[in-house]
Amino acid sequence: MRNTLLATILLVVGALAPTGALAASSAVATADVNMRAGPGTRYPAIRVVPNGGRVTTYGCLADYSWCDTSYGGARGWVSAHYLTTVVDGSTVVVGPRVGLPVVVFNAAYWDHYYTNYPWYYRGPAYYGAPPPYGPPPGSTVTRGCGPHGCGGTVTGPYGGSATGARGCGPRGCGGAGTITGPNGGTIQGARACGPRGCVGGYRAVGPNGGTRAGVGGFRR
Repeated sequence: MRNTLLATILLVVGALAPTGALAASSAVATADVNMRAGPGTRYPAIRVVPNGGRVTTYGCLADYSWCDTSYGGARGWVSAHYLTTVVDGSTVVVGPRVGLPVVVFNAAYWDHYYTNYPWYYRGPAYYGAPPPYGPPPGSTVTRGCGPHGCGGTVTGPYGGSATGARGCGPRGCGGAGTITGPNGGTIQGARACGPRGCVGGYRAVGPNGGTRAGVGGFRR
C-alpha cells in the first residue's frame, strides 16, 4: 500500500530538499515592513516587523534582495533593503559585505514552516515561480516553466544531482523530486495538497542498497 501510494504521488509535480541549518545573525528593521511567506511581495504577509525590530537572519538570496528571517516566533522573508546590521563598527544595509550564507526558497521550506496557515495548500507555485539564485561553483542548472508549473535539474560539482517539479491544477497543487548523491544513494519525495488536506511520502535508497520509506498526511 505504501509503495503504491508513494508511486501515485510521485506522478504529480514537486519540491527539492530543504536547505540545512545555517548560522544565524541579527539585523534591525529600518521601517515597518512585512514578513512574507516567500521572497517577493506576491507572497502572503505573515506579520509586520516594526521599525527597530530585531530579527534573526539565516541567509539571503544570491542577489541579497530578500533574506530568510524570524521575528516574534514567525519565520519568513523580509526585503533586505529594510534590514541593517553592524559590520566593523559601521551600520550597513544587509548585503554581500555582511557575509551571510546564500540560501534558496523552495517548496520544502514552505512545507516546513507554513502547514498551519490557511493558504498553505496552494503551495508557493500559486504565487509565482521563486526568483533565480546562484548555484555553487561548478554546478549546472536546467529549469523551465509550463502552463501548470515549473521544474528543473541541478547537477553538483561532484556528480550529485537534484531534480524537481511543481504545479497546480483546479483541485490543488503537488510536487515531486529526486536527489541522487555522488556515491549513488537516492531519495525521492512527493506531496499533493488540496482544500481537504495533504498527503506525501518519501523513499530513500542508500549506496549499499538499504531502503527506507514513509507516507503521511492530514485532513483539514
